[in-house]
Amino acid sequence: MAMYTVELHQIISEFRLEVVYGPEDYLDQLIAHRAVYRPALPLTGFFEYFDDNCVQVIGRAEDFYLQSLTREQRLNSLDRLLSCHIPLLVLANGVEAAPEYVECAKRHKTPLVRTPENTSNFVSALSASLNVHLGERCTIHGVLVEVYGEGILLKGDSGIGKSEAAVELLKRGHRLVADDAVDIKRVSNKTLVGSSPELIRYFMELRGIGVIDVRRIFGMGAVKPTEKIDLIINLRRWEEGRHYDRMGEEQQYEEILGLAVPSLEVPIRPGRNLAVIIEVAAMNNRNKKMGYNAAQELSDKIYANMIARANDPD
Repeated sequence: MAMYTVELHQIISEFRLEVVYGPEDYLDQLIAHRAVYRPALPLTGFFEYFDDNCVQVIGRAEDFYLQSLTREQRLNSLDRLLSCHIPLLVLANGVEAAPEYVECAKRHKTPLVRTPENTSNFVSALSASLNVHLGERCTIHGVLVEVYGEGILLKGDSGIGKSEAAVELLKRGHRLVADDAVDIKRVSNKTLVGSSPELIRYFMELRGIGVIDVRRIFGMGAVKPTEKIDLIINLRRWEEGRHYDRMGEEQQYEEILGLAVPSLEVPIRPGRNLAVIIEVAAMNNRNKKMGYNAAQELSDKIYANMIARANDPD
């Protein structure tokens, strides 16, 4: 599995961290692990299961414990922690950078920063950010659009009309995220986020016209840098005699980066208004997420009607 990294200066800038001490070239230091820990047990000397590759955050509880020790004990405790060569030590919730913190950070060349943010909130926010920066990723041929708040990934053979459908959706007030190539990241155990490769971001290729800049033609309101992927629509050329699902009672799924994403197969033939079909699919997907399934309701009504007729003596 490929390993991804984020440079420390990006984290410092993103969270507006106050740098207390930074060794030489610390801004270019790489963080490669998504976990963020509060080192309560390691400060007491328990290092079993300790991961020294992760960012460590000291809040008021840890600081209160350290301040209850003698200066010598405090230095020993911090020395044991920082001798593991952790990538970053954060003092959260306004914890003061006591001389012992700075002394040990300098001794072990560990970047030391501060934030006034509540410790739990900061740990949660940093974990979410690292999940985005370091998540598993892949690139898929397709078009990603936002329709009624739903991220719709259009897939299909080259030339089948994905970009043309996206243009029609743009004219109807929806937004483009990526055309032709979609970079997908797994940012949690439930969520995939798609974006466009930077080189072709907001550009679109239309056969017979060429490349267009969506921002200049449709305006900034017609584009979006990222969007979660809620539904995959596979566009297929219509084949006579092939069975197509008409009820949609059984939800189909497609796996991307180990996550199952709801999917549909939409047959394409002249006369079908693809943009309207995609809009309806987006709204129907939202209904399903909110607990309503039209196909299931119709099936239940048909079944109930059959039972009623069977029990009717007349």
